[in-house]
This record gives sequence, C-alpha cells and structure tokens, in this order.
Amino acid sequence: MGRRISIVEDEPAIRENYAAVLRRQGYEVNTYCTRREALQAFRMRLPELVLLDIMLEDEVEGGFDLCRELRALSHYLPIIFLTARDSEFDMVSGLRLGADDYLTKDISMPHLLARIAALFRRVEALATPPSSENVIERGSLRIDPHRLTVMWRNVPVDLTLTEFWIVHALARFPGYVRQREQLMQEANVNVDDSTITSHIKRIRKKFSAVDVKFVAIETVYGMGYRWNIDKELTAERQQN
Repeated sequence: MGRRISIVEDEPAIRENYAAVLRRQGYEVNTYCTRREALQAFRMRLPELVLLDIMLEDEVEGGFDLCRELRALSHYLPIIFLTARDSEFDMVSGLRLGADDYLTKDISMPHLLARIAALFRRVEALATPPSSENVIERGSLRIDPHRLTVMWRNVPVDLTLTEFWIVHALARFPGYVRQREQLMQEANVNVDDSTITSHIKRIRKKFSAVDVKFVAIETVYGMGYRWNIDKELTAERQQN
C-alpha cells in the first residue's frame, strides 16, 4: 500500500469522492466525519498526511480544534485544510494553528494531488542518509535536514514542515534577501504574500519562546526576508 492519508470531512459524497481519487493514485485512505472519531483513531495511530475540513457536523470550527490537537501529537505531520471557507481570516487562522497548507474545495484534483505530493517530498528528507555535510550551523542556529530538527542555543525549536523549510531556505544563504516567491518554492507551497507573512510571524514567535531577544530573521520591506547573523551577534553582545 502507499502512504496513509486520512480525510476528515462531514459531507459523505465529498469525502468519498476525494478518497476514491486518492486510492486510484495508490494511497491508503481512511475517512472520518467527526473530530471526535478522527481524534480517537489518530491517538491510536497517526496517518502520514491529513486532509481536514473546518466545519465538522455540529462543530463550526471542529477542524481548527482538531488541527490544534494534531499538532500536540506531532510537529511534523503534514496537515492540509481543504474547505469551502475562503476568507483570508480563516486561512491565516488555519496556518497559525500549524497547518502546512490551506486549500479551497474549488481546487482541481491535479492541483490537489500536486500539493499532496509536494508535502510528501519534504517528508522524504527523513529517509535521506544522515551526513554532517548537510547540517547547517549559523551562529546559535543548528539545522539538521535529515532529522528535520532546528536548535537555537542548543534548545529545540518545534516547527511544522513548512516552517522548517522556510527557516532552512533563509539560513542556507545568510545575508541574502529571499523573496516570498523563493520561500514558497523552497517550502513547496503556493500561497499569497500574506500567508508567507503569517508563517514568518509564527516562526519568529517560536524562536522568541526560546530566546526573547531573537532578531535573526529580518524583514526587508518590499523585497522579502533574510537571515541576519550580524543582528544576532549584536544582540548576543548586548546580552553579555
């Protein structure tokens, strides 16, 4: 069987339509219609990717609650919201809760399959043989692409897959401005500028939880973002 995908969707026809398409692509698919049913199953065994609607039967924001609960179970489980709700507020809310992607139900099947495949390509980094040459060290930052781990001042920073690859893209070329389009390409996501901004804000918040004086991710207005080692060193000197 192929990789295991779970669909959490309360509309039977929609749920089975997506499941049939994914099964034809070779994926193993399990389906759930409620947050409670899905969470009970996930606590026993996590899938390898989750497609998740927001409104689940009597729970108007059941999908948001389930996303939060899934992130407590796994930082790196790929989560895609697939919903009819297309407001920017809902999209930002979903990404802030830790989803890797946010798609609306008018997306074409080939496009949906491509986004799923892109997330699985990032997961496959775990299967890459470990090599010290792949480890990135930038001042207080240490990134291990094999284990998908990020350390700041020797303390783990828990990032989602999308957040991990954004940090990886910035840290690979410190001092160089990475445009939003480049960050999307590195992270295998196709979203608007405001969504990348939301990811960056969430990343900063996670680093700041480890180090309140974290300033290494710099916004270059009108252009993008860069990893600024000089700002980190300045902040470190001020701390000492």
